[in-house]
Amino acid sequence: MAGTDDAVGVDVDTKKDGAEDLAGLEAGLDALDAVRAVRTPLRETLVRKVLPPVTAVALVLAVWQLLVWAGAAPDYKLPAPSAVADEMRAAWLQGTLFDYIWTSVSRGLLGFLLALVIGTPLGLLVARVPFVRAALGPILSGLQSLPSVAWVPPAVIWLGLNDSMMYAVILLGAVPSIANGLVAGIDQIPPLFLRAGRTLGATGLRGARHIVMPAALPGYLAGLKQGWAFSWRSLMAAEIIASSPDLGIGLGQLLENGRNNSSMSQVFLAIFLILLVGIAVDLLVFSPLERWVLRGRGLLVTR
Repeated sequence: MAGTDDAVGVDVDTKKDGAEDLAGLEAGLDALDAVRAVRTPLRETLVRKVLPPVTAVALVLAVWQLLVWAGAAPDYKLPAPSAVADEMRAAWLQGTLFDYIWTSVSRGLLGFLLALVIGTPLGLLVARVPFVRAALGPILSGLQSLPSVAWVPPAVIWLGLNDSMMYAVILLGAVPSIANGLVAGIDQIPPLFLRAGRTLGATGLRGARHIVMPAALPGYLAGLKQGWAFSWRSLMAAEIIASSPDLGIGLGQLLENGRNNSSMSQVFLAIFLILLVGIAVDLLVFSPLERWVLRGRGLLVTR
């Protein structure tokens, strides 16, 4: 009887230890699930994200001004930062500064949206249909490596000096990047996800919507970001080369006008505005999207 009691006691202790281990494991998993994004204090955000670029800009301006004081180049080659600021102030007072920016930004955004509408289904088709991939994959890669400025002369000949020519150049520069980004994202999807989706009946357009696109989102977003960069660069090339009173004056045309007028302050102003728009779009559109994607996948804890 004593041996039987001892055996029962051992079994009870073993079960109790197993239950405690299981409870500890569940508690640990619950603790992992309970991790929530913690908002970063404003002061820390300013120090980590705002102060470094502001410091870099201040350093560039200081070096620029020192070069001007040292007479590193004549004024007509290297204007002072104050001269560029005066050029911007004059454009603001004349009411043309916003027109310069909006003319280019509106074209760039509309062209990018058109490229998004075309590049997304094209990327899905290339990624999912082997014959289409074999036929169009190398062409898309070649188009992506082709400088966008090469499309400006034929676009002018085909379409004339109008907005259609601008949008054609943007599409030829941005669509391959968006499509290739989506193809790369789809190629990185674990096959298990696709098999599970087919098992649950997610095939065709339903599978693309609920399985393929969400799983390929990081690569797709990278393609969108690169597609916008190509859209903006293509537009600037088109505006610099093709000029017409009917097209208005965008940032690229402002840059070309500064060259024609031998006004380096206007040239520097155009470069500054082009850079400013690129930074603003990245900070206001793509950076929040990237944080949202990372947070949704548990890869970003702090905000």
